[in-house]
Amino acid sequence: MSAQTPLFEPDGVLVVNKHEGPTSHDIVNMVRKLYHTKKVGHTGTLDPMATGVLVVLIGRAAKAAEYLVSDEKKYRATLRLGIVTDTQDITGKVISEHAGALPSQIEVIEACKSFVGKSEQLPPMYSAIKVGGRKLVDLARKGAEIEREMRPIEIFSVECSKVNETDYALDVHCSSGTYIRTLCQDIGEKLGCGGTMATLCRTETGGFPISESVTVDELKEMTEEELLSKLIPTESLFSSLPSVNLPAFYEKLCRSGCEIYQKKLGTDIPLGTRVRICSENGEFFALGEVLEYENGLAVKAIKTFKL
Repeated sequence: MSAQTPLFEPDGVLVVNKHEGPTSHDIVNMVRKLYHTKKVGHTGTLDPMATGVLVVLIGRAAKAAEYLVSDEKKYRATLRLGIVTDTQDITGKVISEHAGALPSQIEVIEACKSFVGKSEQLPPMYSAIKVGGRKLVDLARKGAEIEREMRPIEIFSVECSKVNETDYALDVHCSSGTYIRTLCQDIGEKLGCGGTMATLCRTETGGFPISESVTVDELKEMTEEELLSKLIPTESLFSSLPSVNLPAFYEKLCRSGCEIYQKKLGTDIPLGTRVRICSENGEFFALGEVLEYENGLAVKAIKTFKL
């Protein structure tokens, strides 16, 4: 690719198929170089050993991270029975091994199914969660272990298939914030033989499937025009939200920071609802919210993405 200045400031969502080895931040740095911009962020960190969908935000889209709706995720993982590690995956130190016979396939499938539904999960020490301004993983690497609070999660489905005597492939559909490593260890604990995560691939997040992703190696071979063509509009991050189209007069007021009363728009969207604010022709330009004002419910922009 040419090292020249881009044709225009890149802006949008890039769905990357992360390879094993680099951190999510490493991927961000690679994308910064390819798109010649420092305005790059990402959603949903993946561990170095993990592969799959990493949603990268470029340009004004990077401002969307804090406003994203809590999304569902899908993973393909390998559960390895018979061992327990300090990191809950095979990169860690083995702290126990099961000497007896392993559970039957039917027992494993039933154990997996028992985790479907709403529950609470204890986040692992080897995670990016911050306590007192410090990441748990940094404390864990120094041999420390601190008290963590259980977090609510939901497992929508778990499909389990046997790979060999010790390994099972798991297809997991879950809520954001679910740790698959911890799920694997919890399944092993329930079976009484221990378990750890051997592989992990995120196959979908925020409605972006792996089939729509591109690898860094593929990006490196693209021309500048091809790179820009891979960017998905920022609006796609909020595709599940209702949209409000504003006539030109109200659009100008909205862009100036004014609230637009629903009775003037003929809409009836519930209080507190986040909305996509669009121009009269349907072009997205801001994320908004329905708030209560003196004269009733009104739509107000909380983050503008297109000037």
